[in-house]
Amino acid sequence: MPSVDSLFNAFVTLLVTIDPPGLAPLFLALTAGMNRSQRTQVGLRASIIGFLVLSLFAIAGASILSVFGITLPAFRVAGGLLLFVIAFEMIFERRQDRKEKSADTAITRDQIHHIAAFPLAIPLIAGPGAISATVLLSSHYDRPLALAALVAIILLCLLITQMVFVLAERVDGFLGATGRSILTRLLGLILAALAVQFVADGVKALMAA
Repeated sequence: MPSVDSLFNAFVTLLVTIDPPGLAPLFLALTAGMNRSQRTQVGLRASIIGFLVLSLFAIAGASILSVFGITLPAFRVAGGLLLFVIAFEMIFERRQDRKEKSADTAITRDQIHHIAAFPLAIPLIAGPGAISATVLLSSHYDRPLALAALVAIILLCLLITQMVFVLAERVDGFLGATGRSILTRLLGLILAALAVQFVADGVKALMAA
């Protein structure tokens, strides 16, 4: 069974990459015109889809990589670099603009009845960063009990995300523009440090191989 520190680091990594507070204003924009009950249903469906996608990569991520001949150390370096780019965007407030563009595109293409699956579940919840982080973490959770713990962490992160969706109006109003900016930068800094650690571990494994 992984240590408490390892479990906490996995939880922080996934929660930061999913970024529930950053999704709150986008969720409100995407569900404009819906009542509270409809918003709750959309948020719940998106959270379930996001959980299924991330759980799939947690359980079969290594197998998926092996099909393409990609080693875990190589993916760890690539994933760490991707997480660092996301952290950079968060610190300099570029990630929110990219998310908003994805949201606008999805509304135009699939209309509101598809919004839970796209873009809310994919790519805003289970995006490249979250999928990369999940696969990277799964390489350290290769035993059944440890893998179950990772899936439980994913579930916890998605429960928090769903809670933020339910309270989206209050969260957005409470944080305000200044609060969202500060929180996003702090989370970005934490993610940058975790990304550097991923790259360092990947390079070390590649050199050892």
